[in-house]
Amino acid sequence: MTIEWRYTVEQDLGILSVAGYLGPEAVRRFTGAVGWVVARGSGPVILDLGDLRNWSAEGQVAITDAARRLAEAGRRLELAAIPADGSLVPAGEGPDIPVHCDLTAALAVHVRPGGPDENTGPQQEWRTDGWKVE
Repeated sequence: MTIEWRYTVEQDLGILSVAGYLGPEAVRRFTGAVGWVVARGSGPVILDLGDLRNWSAEGQVAITDAARRLAEAGRRLELAAIPADGSLVPAGEGPDIPVHCDLTAALAVHVRPGGPDENTGPQQEWRTDGWKVE
């Protein structure tokens, strides 16, 4: 089984949403999604794991690698809604990865003063073919 992903850019904030199981067989696809993110947008990236059923040790290492890759590009990775088992990305030699309870909480950290009218702008979105359209 693999993952599906969607990447949305709103001004200087990226949201990479991942669904499925981030196991060894999905790491390559996840790494490709991160490459897509690095090439598009700017500013922090929230990795929304609200639709992720679970992750393996390899998946957690892939997230740590993504944080390093984004840091090299001058961007920060934050996690939202980690899988229900409560496990976290392994600590180690790398950038700090803030963890938020859900996407709403993660977005609240990035709301700028001035109200929603000043913070909304053109939105771009890319996704895998299997991503459910809402």
